Amino acid sequence: MTHPIITDLEARYTAKKYDATKRVSAEDLAVIYQAMRLSPSSINSQPWKFIVIESEQAKQRMHDTFANKFQFNQPHIKTASHIILFAYNPKYTREDYAKVIDTDIANGRTPAENREQAFGAYAFVDLNTDASGNNAAWTKTQTYLALGNTMHAVARLGIDSTPMEGVDSELISELFADELDGYICEVALVIGYHETQTDYNAKLPKSRLSQDQIIQVV
Repeated sequence: MTHPIITDLEARYTAKKYDATKRVSAEDLAVIYQAMRLSPSSINSQPWKFIVIESEQAKQRMHDTFANKFQFNQPHIKTASHIILFAYNPKYTREDYAKVIDTDIANGRTPAENREQAFGAYAFVDLNTDASGNNAAWTKTQTYLALGNTMHAVARLGIDSTPMEGVDSELISELFADELDGYICEVALVIGYHETQTDYNAKLPKSRLSQDQIIQVV
C-alpha cells in the first residue's frame, strides 16, 4: 500500500542509539508542541501535562532518575535531542474541567449561556472516579492518546523516537516535583536522530502480526 500515513508508520521504529551531535530544530519542535496540544481526549478533558527536557541541567536530573532501575534506557537521556515527560492528573476535578469549558466559551465553541449545561459531560469523569477522588486509571489512558499522536507527528517530521515505560515514576516525581506539581509521569518519549552505525534496530525489518490476525470486520 502506498499512502503517506503508511509511509510514516513503516518508517518509524524504536531507536536504540542516538547521535549526540544532532538536535531537533526549533521549527520542528514548534510543530511537535502543537501536535501534542491538539491531541484528543475523552470529553476534551486534557488531563495532562508535558514536560520537555532540553537543557543539560534538566537532562542530568532525568539521568539521575535511573539510579535504581531501568538503566538500559539511561544512555538515551544525554544523547538524544529532547525527552518529553507525559504526565497525568491523578485527581481530575470539576474545577479542572471548568478550565476546558471556559476555554471553549472563549473560543466560541460553547455559548456562555450554556456553561452549566456543558458540565453534563463531566459524568464520564464521575464514572471513573473512586470515593477518594482518584481517577488516575482514566486520566492515564487519555495521556497515552497524546503519546501516540506525538509519535506519529514526530515520524512525519523524519525524527526518531523511543517511547519509554521503563522509567522510575517515584524518582521522576521527586526530582521534577516543581514541574509536575502533583501530576504523575509513568511514560516518556525520547526524540532525536539515531546513530547510524550502532542502532541495530534501524537495520531490522519491521514485523507485525498480519491484518487477518488482528482485524475482524463484522
